Amino acid sequence: MFWKQATCLYSCLEHPTAVQCWWLLPSSLSSVATMFSRLCPGQCPLALFCALVALGVTWRPVTAGRSCTESRQVYAEKGYNLNTAPLTQISGEHLRLCPQDYTCCSSVMEEVLARKSEVDFLSAIDDTSQFLLTTFTQRHRKFDEFFRELIDLAEKSMNQMFTKTYGKLYTQNARVFQDLFVELRRYYTEFWSHLVERVFTLVNPQYQFSEEYLDCVSKHAEQLQPFGDLPRKLRIQVSRAFIASRALVQGLATGRDIVTKAAKLSAGGECVRALMRQWYCPLCRGTPSLRPCRGFCLNVMKGCLANQADLDAEWNNFIDALVQVSEKLEGPFNMELAADSIAVKVSEAIMHMQENSVSTSTKVFQGCGSPRPAPGRSRRSPREQGGNRRPFRTYSPEEKPTTAAGTNLDRLVSDLKERLRPMRGFWVSLPYTICNDDKMAADLTNEDRCWNGQTRGRYLPDVTGDGLVSQINNPEVEVDIARPDVRTRQLIMELRVATNRLRHAQTGQDTDFIDSEEGSGSGGGAGGERYSDDWPGYGPYSPPYGKPPRNPSGPNKPPRIRDRTGPKWTRPNQGHGGPVKSGVSRPTACIPTILLLTIFTALMWR
Repeated sequence: MFWKQATCLYSCLEHPTAVQCWWLLPSSLSSVATMFSRLCPGQCPLALFCALVALGVTWRPVTAGRSCTESRQVYAEKGYNLNTAPLTQISGEHLRLCPQDYTCCSSVMEEVLARKSEVDFLSAIDDTSQFLLTTFTQRHRKFDEFFRELIDLAEKSMNQMFTKTYGKLYTQNARVFQDLFVELRRYYTEFWSHLVERVFTLVNPQYQFSEEYLDCVSKHAEQLQPFGDLPRKLRIQVSRAFIASRALVQGLATGRDIVTKAAKLSAGGECVRALMRQWYCPLCRGTPSLRPCRGFCLNVMKGCLANQADLDAEWNNFIDALVQVSEKLEGPFNMELAADSIAVKVSEAIMHMQENSVSTSTKVFQGCGSPRPAPGRSRRSPREQGGNRRPFRTYSPEEKPTTAAGTNLDRLVSDLKERLRPMRGFWVSLPYTICNDDKMAADLTNEDRCWNGQTRGRYLPDVTGDGLVSQINNPEVEVDIARPDVRTRQLIMELRVATNRLRHAQTGQDTDFIDSEEGSGSGGGAGGERYSDDWPGYGPYSPPYGKPPRNPSGPNKPPRIRDRTGPKWTRPNQGHGGPVKSGVSRPTACIPTILLLTIFTALMWR
């Protein structure tokens, strides 16, 4: 009996193409039972049983009626209404983004999840770039506060030092020094000219000097060099420190703005489709916990972030320039030392003029004429003019003062460099950063148990290259490489401008004034002078004594006009006659005027 049953089953399976047996292939078990009852009536109960078991094991197609409980649960957890979510799988012919197989998603669900995928993508970009944004924002504020407070502390230090050193002579003329700090950027071009007039009057108290006479003194101060080489040294020390500090603060602000703009992108239609396929099509297939394969995720992200990857080259140059300027501030362009040197160098200049007052006065009298004696006045010695002089204090590195910003410059710069260096390559590595997140994609150990865009299994296509041009072969996102993103190109230009400013600042140049200097034909200034890395550094000599005409002191008094076109001295009481030629050639006056105008823009960082 058993052999008859086995033979019947064997004959049916031996000839599957026979008319009486081809019905074995359909997936409906009821039709198979009917077919067997006709072929072997009453003779094949065991064969029928075996066939039913075999077909039940081997044929497991995805059919309608499979539960969508897990998908509905995940969908509800995201805050969406379940009214549009089917209880069991339905035909997927209505789907536009996911595979059109049996599905747990309605058309409404697919649209909702597509929008959700875009939100998740933008949120991932924002979260990943938060470190950059926080660093640039906080460090910009820290450095800005620090440099501003250094100026305030330098002013207070000078006031205390000069009050003790020069006594009443300083307090009576304190306005000149206060103006240096109150309006550094505008006023510094006039400081030395004002100072030489004041000091010349103080070292010659036995004479009366008219404003015209003092104009003559100020006009030819460059030839006299009453303060020696000290104004040039102070200019170099302070200018390059202020230029580098200003460039660093501006660079940090630029970095903050670039990150803010670059992170606020919008995903295009092709990108949204790819995002939906990788993140939420598994939910529609009834397996919401299945994460996309890593290669699949990388191709999608590289397609969506193709333009951002093109920022990387200029971004790296920008970060390198920020680090290099920071290192300059640690060494030869140290802002703390520069601010601390202002009072010292100004005081040394005053002392130099006092010590050489006789020879300076003789040259002035020869060039500008003999002044009228002051009634009832006699010359006082320099010791009588000043108070008790105290030695200037210098700080050792371990004693460097801190400010209300919370630290000194060395610690600020060290912290900044530690945060800047990891930022290199940020934009080109952004797809990898996102896809390395376990919530976004499966890790490499699950290459055979991940979502490949169609089903569970290994992702076979190669991972495409970085940047817009490389996306021509991207299998997941269709990218038009002939149409670069305009906003990204603008960000690239902003990075180039910022990098150029930082690189010039490393040599003591301020790009904001280079163009104006070239246009004016001065041939010098911040754009024409380079500094070495010593402290203090020395560059071409151009003493900053030039002074523009003053405003009239009275409502009906015209401004004083000064002739700066020639090297000759003109006595006030002789008009244009009787010139006395100087043996010292006159440097270009506009060089210090333009350069020193640039160095104190720290008060106008933003």
